Amino acid sequence: MEYELINNEEDRRYEFQIDDVIAKIEYIRSGEKIYLTHTEVPIELEGKGIASSLAKKALADIQEKGLKLVPLCPFVNAYIRRHTEWEVLVLKD
Repeated sequence: MEYELINNEEDRRYEFQIDDVIAKIEYIRSGEKIYLTHTEVPIELEGKGIASSLAKKALADIQEKGLKLVPLCPFVNAYIRRHTEWEVLVLKD
């Protein structure tokens, strides 16, 4: 199933609203940098690929905006290692 990505800037998170629950990736934005800090999927939605879909859409939004990514979240970090095409977004030291 395809979900609509919401950039909830007020709460500083990318999210999917699914039924009455929210899957999210929290972030901190500083100028042209974005730090993805935490991914959370409600327990009733786990194991359905929702976190991966959320990561993919969030990374596409980051790319579209021309931001540099600092992936502090272990899930996002692992996602980028598995999908190396997103490594171009990661801020180099």
